[in-house]
Amino acid sequence: MTIDLCGEVFELLPQKAIYWKRERALLMADLHLGKVNHFRKSGIPVPSKANERNLQLIVELIESTNPARVIFLGDLFHSHYNPEWEVFGELVKHFQSISFELVLGNHDILSEGQYSRKGITLYDELRLPPFIFTHHPLEEMVDNLYNLAGHIHPGATLHGKARQSVTLPCFYFGKQQGILPAFGMFTGLARIKPKLGDGVYLIVEDVVVKVNG
Repeated sequence: MTIDLCGEVFELLPQKAIYWKRERALLMADLHLGKVNHFRKSGIPVPSKANERNLQLIVELIESTNPARVIFLGDLFHSHYNPEWEVFGELVKHFQSISFELVLGNHDILSEGQYSRKGITLYDELRLPPFIFTHHPLEEMVDNLYNLAGHIHPGATLHGKARQSVTLPCFYFGKQQGILPAFGMFTGLARIKPKLGDGVYLIVEDVVVKVNG
């Protein structure tokens, strides 16, 4: 699904990522890598292969879009250091020609040295006009820049016959702000309440479907 946002061409990908054509930038939010290990350590029987699937999807996206930059909009890693961080580091090392960048989120609590030794550039916020990238959605807009963020894990509900309904992850674009879906597995969904004219794009299996706006 290709959209025009602030005069820029964005491709919305069913893997819950965005490709920004002009910047050759792959955008993702809320990967929460290592969350599976965190659950398992707490005795919650989450399948360990979910870790592998998250990383496999990142590799597939890089190979299909050939980006110059991969920009994570916060919550790249779920919690404290665990071996999954080293596995991710091998992925970064494999794609040495790509700039890996992280806008820090509330779960990004590893030491700055951990990010540095993996070659990941850190930001509190990233301004690439006409956009400002943050993890938490801004409460007040800055310098007329359109805010793209994560954190919310947006979902929208489809209603069918016989009172059937299902809530699915979505891309959400309001007048001044857009929210990316959570990339990682086992992250949950927060149902959004779009206003008239907002754009909502549901991820339905392997396709992105516009349902509003």
